[in-house]
Amino acid sequence: MGGEKIMFVFDEYGARHQFDAFCKTVLRHEAISYFRELSRQRERAIQFSALSQYEMDELYTVDEYPSDKFAFSAFGHALHIESELVADAFAGLPDREQQILILHCVLELSDREVGVFIGLSRSAVQRHRTKTLNELRRNLKSKGVKN
Repeated sequence: MGGEKIMFVFDEYGARHQFDAFCKTVLRHEAISYFRELSRQRERAIQFSALSQYEMDELYTVDEYPSDKFAFSAFGHALHIESELVADAFAGLPDREQQILILHCVLELSDREVGVFIGLSRSAVQRHRTKTLNELRRNLKSKGVKN
């Protein structure tokens, strides 16, 4: 009987030793993986001071909500303007000029195509568009808005 007890203790001791060895191996491999990951991150990490302004600008986003913009529409197409000063200047334009600019800016139509929508000749649309844009520039420049 005494021999069996010694054998049982040895088997338990052997199993514990085997389990300890297994745990040490797992922990060693985890440590290796951890340090490899740290090394990989150090190789890929860049300090903010080393980034260009363009790269810095790409690091954030701004939420945009429809309520933050002013909307003007013509023929079922809307022009959204963020700046209150620009929106005020645009709102002060006659309807025909607003329609011409909306069709030109939103749909990117040529003067001839805008003329078909509104019922004007190409040259009349061009004159209205040029005059209106110059008027808007002058109006905004007088309020301190830069191009």
